Amino acid sequence: MTDLIHEIATSLSTGAVIPYLGPDMLSLCADIKVPGTPLALAESMTAKVSVPHKIRKRLTQAAQFIENFKHRKSVVHLMNEAFATSPAPSPFHLALAGSGAGLWVDTWYDDTMASALAQVEPKTGWVQVQGLSQSEHFGQWTGAYAADGTALAELSAAPGRMLYKPIGSHSPAGNYLVSDSDYVEVLTEIDIQTPIPAAVQAWRTGRNFLFLGCRFDDQLTRCFARQIMKRSSDRHWAVLPHEPTRMEARFLAEQNITRIAMPLADFSAALMAAMQPALAA
Repeated sequence: MTDLIHEIATSLSTGAVIPYLGPDMLSLCADIKVPGTPLALAESMTAKVSVPHKIRKRLTQAAQFIENFKHRKSVVHLMNEAFATSPAPSPFHLALAGSGAGLWVDTWYDDTMASALAQVEPKTGWVQVQGLSQSEHFGQWTGAYAADGTALAELSAAPGRMLYKPIGSHSPAGNYLVSDSDYVEVLTEIDIQTPIPAAVQAWRTGRNFLFLGCRFDDQLTRCFARQIMKRSSDRHWAVLPHEPTRMEARFLAEQNITRIAMPLADFSAALMAAMQPALAA
């Protein structure tokens, strides 16, 4: 395992590895005041708006109900409230921001990785690209933002270092894919890669993915990962301390993802230690 972690650290320092972050990355932060799971987010939303009991714990369905019977603005307002506080980046977030990576994929709505990049990188050193809801931005699949939050009219083919938030984010503009209809629109097109920016497609070519804080026990998470990985390398890793479900195990085998059976906190400590000589080399 030590050799594998050193190999990942070396590849990360050269930009050959793309960190792919999930909600459980928040578990590394010291003071978490935002929902860290889809269930926690559903409970946060339904504590403030009444929805049928049978869907209270189902995030996309609860958000769809609120969108249908309140308004899309109500969904955005609840999401903005839930993620209003940005957790201070953990040492591991900061280490990833300061690594040789050129692309980070972040699949939760918090601003933690963006905050890490803002601390490590100069304000002109990276851009953020977010998935957009078709109910608010019909025909426009992504929005691009400079490091200072300024909206960019278009994303260049080679934008430099890039934080990709495929399901949106709190900052800077409150863009969210969260309701059933949001995902239906994206999933209709994702097989032909339309919602995935050309710059992301170009950068992933031939590179390895390192999945951190992710689970693949849901069809949505598997679908997004599968399509974002398309035409990348044929070798990847996922830190999964818990025994995978049958569908997770099938997905790992299908995508040639090696499971690293370590707690995320232990892996992050080991990788940061291995990254020090790799970055100094």
